[in-house]
Amino acid sequence: MMRLAIAILATVCAAGSGGAQNAAPPSGRCVFRFDNTPTTRISGNKLPSGQYNSFIGGGVIARCPAQKIVLRSDSLEAYGDEGRLYFVGNVDYVEPRLTLKSAFLTYFQRDERLLAVQNVRANLPSGSTLRGPTLEFFRAVPRVRPVQSATATGRPTVGLVQRDSLGRAQPPIEVTGNNIYLTGDSVVSAVGNVVVVRPELTATGDSLFANSGIGLLRLMRTPKIVGTKGRPFTLVGETIDLLTRRRKLDRVLAKTAAVATSEDLEMRSDSIDLRVTDDLLQRAIAWGRSRARATSPGQTMVADSIDVLLPKQRVRELVAIRGASAEGTPDTTKFRTTEKDRLTGDTIFAHFDSVAANDTAHKPRIRLLVAVAGRGSLATSLQHLAPRDTSLCRPDIVYVRGRMITAYFDTGAVSRVKVADEDKAGGIVLEAKPDSTMRCHRPAAATRAASATNPTQPNAPRAPTPVPASPPASTPVAPPASSTPRRP
Repeated sequence: MMRLAIAILATVCAAGSGGAQNAAPPSGRCVFRFDNTPTTRISGNKLPSGQYNSFIGGGVIARCPAQKIVLRSDSLEAYGDEGRLYFVGNVDYVEPRLTLKSAFLTYFQRDERLLAVQNVRANLPSGSTLRGPTLEFFRAVPRVRPVQSATATGRPTVGLVQRDSLGRAQPPIEVTGNNIYLTGDSVVSAVGNVVVVRPELTATGDSLFANSGIGLLRLMRTPKIVGTKGRPFTLVGETIDLLTRRRKLDRVLAKTAAVATSEDLEMRSDSIDLRVTDDLLQRAIAWGRSRARATSPGQTMVADSIDVLLPKQRVRELVAIRGASAEGTPDTTKFRTTEKDRLTGDTIFAHFDSVAANDTAHKPRIRLLVAVAGRGSLATSLQHLAPRDTSLCRPDIVYVRGRMITAYFDTGAVSRVKVADEDKAGGIVLEAKPDSTMRCHRPAAATRAASATNPTQPNAPRAPTPVPASPPASTPVAPPASSTPRRP
């Protein structure tokens, strides 16, 4: 009786697959055969169509020998007219391209499609994994679909395993999204609040496309990347690409309204390209039609493109190319101004003091700026200096131009400016002149201190002024220096 029931169930599966097992190619449709175990219980009924609805309990083992598929579960419901098998409880699905565990699994024979539900855990041959509440898997079948694919919903997480040039497994890249789509072994797409976690960074965005075969991971729609190894940095833009080389992160490219921020520098431009070595940011390049802007402590530089060297994520050197300008805040301890010191040239080189890699308390300070003229133009420098008359709040202004100008800095402010080929250079010096409106007045704190020394109480009665016994002698008043003394 048991053998007869198993044979009936095999007939159901063969009919649902649309052909006999012998007619199916090795990679073709699955025709299940069931193992008979001592605890297996089976019942079934024949339908008007001639197909059977069958029910198995006590442990199920189903095989597709040609495709090397093995399916195990606690029980099974097979519906002949629908070509549908419903595996219930502790489902374990194994084939050469996928291993999967779940609480429930439905196998649609006509579509060669699997629907796994609840506590899904899947593994691909590459070592990549998937976990989530639901997974729909489409098997590769000749003349139906050439490549396998899968759709996971309910906010699943995919672990993408990468290997180095020697084939050694590296820490996985975790991708989480509302929906995730897998194509073959290498292509992953995700939509809806996507989060990517790598050993060296965390990335977020609305959608993602990844192809490990070409080493590309693209984030779209409000993407953001935060570096988590070494000194932190952030990168935003409308589109961000993560590019790998030899299975290691090599470049991070942000396009359209890109902004990169680190502890030492902020860069803005249409495109920003970050270069990474050993999981640490080493170089940043910005360019675009809207021009590039780099802001460091005390300095802002603008040019068509900017190239920054950041060994171990510390700013060391910055090069601004084509129509470059650098603005900085002058030393206003001895005068007052809202204007900026300004250096212009076709190219500007900025050099920063080196800081130890493990020194997190100090930031690299700018050491010198070198402006180089281009063809048919000159470099210029506009500098604000303390006036000779220390009572004045207005600075002296020095403007020079030449083929190459070097500005030296001390504690973040310009200390001196040197012009190469001084005999060919030119400039002008504007000295501050005495002006009562530009005199430096005593600080408000000093005024308050003087008031505290001699306070007045407006509501208190004043003592009467004593009347002198004789009229006071007249005190001569000196005439103003500009007036002419009268003749007697």
